[in-house]
Amino acid sequence: MFGYVTIDKLELKVKDYYKYRAYYCGLCKTLKERHGRFGQMTLTYDMTFLILVLTSLYEKEPESAKQRCLAHPASKHWMLWNQFSEYAADLNIALAFHNFADDWADEKKISGYAGAVYLKKSYKKIADKYPRQCQKIEEGLKKLGECEQRNEENLDIVSDCFGEIMGELFVYQEDEWQDNLRQLGYYLGKFIYLLDAYDDLPEDIKKGNYNPFKAMAGQPEYHEICEEILEMLMAECAREYEKLPLLENADILHNILYTGVWVKYKTKKLGEEKNNDSRSI
Repeated sequence: MFGYVTIDKLELKVKDYYKYRAYYCGLCKTLKERHGRFGQMTLTYDMTFLILVLTSLYEKEPESAKQRCLAHPASKHWMLWNQFSEYAADLNIALAFHNFADDWADEKKISGYAGAVYLKKSYKKIADKYPRQCQKIEEGLKKLGECEQRNEENLDIVSDCFGEIMGELFVYQEDEWQDNLRQLGYYLGKFIYLLDAYDDLPEDIKKGNYNPFKAMAGQPEYHEICEEILEMLMAECAREYEKLPLLENADILHNILYTGVWVKYKTKKLGEEKNNDSRSI
């Protein structure tokens, strides 16, 4: 479900691209230090966005270093990390644990069982440290499972489940910014869930899996309706983003929210249009 909240590389300045990569690599480094190499494998771009938002909002200077890693063994590369990298790394593990557990419960995937067993101890520590966030993850995923069981077709209801999870994760601490951060994460979470469902629909139909878009997929204006829904969600997300005093990393954050989140969608749409054109020839 993750991997949509990333940069639009072609529209980003070179210096900002390397800075973004440095935060991403810093998160990778933090995952390894706190949760081992297996934890490092759960790395997502989405949590890098969270780090950038919190770093900018709370004006925390990151630590900086050039280091080698398994992915880049030949030469040292720039890394940036801070307390929000640790926060994002822990929440990344919490989400990964539940994802593995669901894979085992729903599809009896051995990889899901192995992942859940490996991360169980780490998750318990994270749940003790961040009870508010982890409780919301558990509640949201339970609601999502119930939606899937009853084959929920209401897009707003089913996307609320993941929206509420992301909303809570964006609240690092309960202060004057918590409402705006929660709303920002909420709309972003709804967007991620629905974009992922839209992306997975052909495969879900083939496999007989649940997907909230199945009921409307046959409508003539299906793709236009989906795009309109996604645009409205990102408009709400951007509205909350604009309320926050985010100056540091502003160009990167702006790039992610206004163009980066659409990269995979536009790539898929372009591919479908080319396929349709080839069929019509």
